[in-house]
Amino acid sequence: MSTVTLTIGPKSYPVACADGEEAHVEKLGAMIAEKYALLGAARGPLEAQNLLFAALFLADELAEARKGGRGGKGGKGDIAELRAEIERLESELSAARAAPPAPAPQPAAPSQSDLFGSAEAAGAIAQRLEALAERAEASAAALEALRPSA
Repeated sequence: MSTVTLTIGPKSYPVACADGEEAHVEKLGAMIAEKYALLGAARGPLEAQNLLFAALFLADELAEARKGGRGGKGGKGDIAELRAEIERLESELSAARAAPPAPAPQPAAPSQSDLFGSAEAAGAIAQRLEALAERAEASAAALEALRPSA
């Protein structure tokens, strides 16, 4: 036998368990501690009452799961449906692996007319860029001339 110490709220509780079950018992204790924390400011003065409410939270979740609440149907039907879905997905995967890979599409190189609308527009833009470059070079030369020599 092993002993695990569970901390729930402000107290710690030693709990005996079978050897090898320590992690499982600690996980269950963490679930109880989580539900205990949900009580927040509504905690009562008696620790036993607080633990009872935490246990009621867990029992409510268990009851919902057993009757198939919260979005699931529960039961053996779900297992059969899941197995069927797994088989379908495995079959689809096998078919996809057996099929030859599709060739990757090659991107077409854009032409100037694609980028600027037409060859004429591309030419006009090129002329404007050349004129702008000439003005920039002239401005740079004028600034160099104004700079005092060292």
